[in-house]
Amino acid sequence: MLKGFASILLKELKELVRDPKILIGIIIIPLILFPAMGAIFGYAEQSAISQAQGAKTLILNNDGGNWSQTLIAYLKAATAKVSVVNNTSPQQAVEQNLLLKYNCTQFVEIPPGFSRNMTLYTAGNTTTKAAVNVYSEFSLGGIFSSIGSTSTTTLVYSFNRAVAPDAIFTTQSSIIKGEIQQNVDPSALSQVLLSQSIILPIAIMILLIYSMQIAATSVAMEKEGKTLETLLTVPVDRFAILMGKLSSSAIVAGAGALTYLVGYGYMLGSVFSGAAANIGSSIDLARLGLVPSPLGYTLLGISLFVTLLSGLALAVIMSAFAEDVRGATALVGYVYPLIFIPSLALMYLDVNTVPLALKAVLFAIPFSQPVIASKAVITGDYLTAGLGIIYVTVFTIVVMYIASRLFATEKILTAKLRFKRRGFEKTKTNSTE
Repeated sequence: MLKGFASILLKELKELVRDPKILIGIIIIPLILFPAMGAIFGYAEQSAISQAQGAKTLILNNDGGNWSQTLIAYLKAATAKVSVVNNTSPQQAVEQNLLLKYNCTQFVEIPPGFSRNMTLYTAGNTTTKAAVNVYSEFSLGGIFSSIGSTSTTTLVYSFNRAVAPDAIFTTQSSIIKGEIQQNVDPSALSQVLLSQSIILPIAIMILLIYSMQIAATSVAMEKEGKTLETLLTVPVDRFAILMGKLSSSAIVAGAGALTYLVGYGYMLGSVFSGAAANIGSSIDLARLGLVPSPLGYTLLGISLFVTLLSGLALAVIMSAFAEDVRGATALVGYVYPLIFIPSLALMYLDVNTVPLALKAVLFAIPFSQPVIASKAVITGDYLTAGLGIIYVTVFTIVVMYIASRLFATEKILTAKLRFKRRGFEKTKTNSTE
């Protein structure tokens, strides 16, 4: 056994246990973070299931024959939330905003000739099949948002198996930005975009965490080593010192996040190289308008930049109240729930369907704005991205001002955050006496 190992172990454990900043980061933060994450996952799944169960179906009956009435009766028996509109084409339904009018997310078209083809098929002419066309409104929601997109197709399939097996074939089309995209399955499209909805929030989380840790460590190391005092006496503008620390931290953190993203992207590509990749091979996202424009990429970059600056400045402020690197790391860890929870929530939830209070909280946390902007620029919602940039810019200016004022005074050297440890202090006093 190593000589003195037990003594050193006991000494280090005592020092760690006596530091409330570390105990809070190890015990309190996980007790808040993981239950919150579990609540988000559960709420996202239950919300998607509830929406699927409560979804209304609009039927465009352009056939009017007996078989179309039989299909409609079957769908009404399976789900009571069915509305029927006669002699209306899919294009007319989109132009007249019938989905909004009937509070639906998809409609089913029974095209002309459906009853005739069904009659021929049941009479023995199996080469003639009837078509049912399903049109779903696509929205870039959460991971569970596509749960209800196949419910109507499943009902049509069950009708097909119950009445005349293989008599009906179903086509899937998407309504994207008010335009019908023929033969584009919304569930397959969601799978194609799934990797983007996962990779980008994770990359943003890693970038923010790396940058804040580097910035906090930079200040704490110089404060612990007493070199910060020397640096502040150099005839250089103190705001320049602050900006130099923030800029260097941003560069190093960006490089680290890039390498992480490359490795994570390779891993995710290997996972989705099977069915999802094959499904997405025939989907041209650029043609569908689901690739950010140059303006969209610019807005996303600005959003990420100002959010990164706010995180760096906040890390510098928090590290000023730490006595050493370990304390600075613990203090910065308190901010992690404000990074993880919004990013994961926006990954799993459709922000447009959550309660107003929760939506307000998500938008109020500045670290959630890059994730919101990433979804907004894909759908062309530049207003949401722009308002988020304005909000984070104001927040960043306030934080930068506080950080600059901190560097302009001697508080950067003397500020300390102490927790009272009455039992320890009492023991220390008694031993002195």
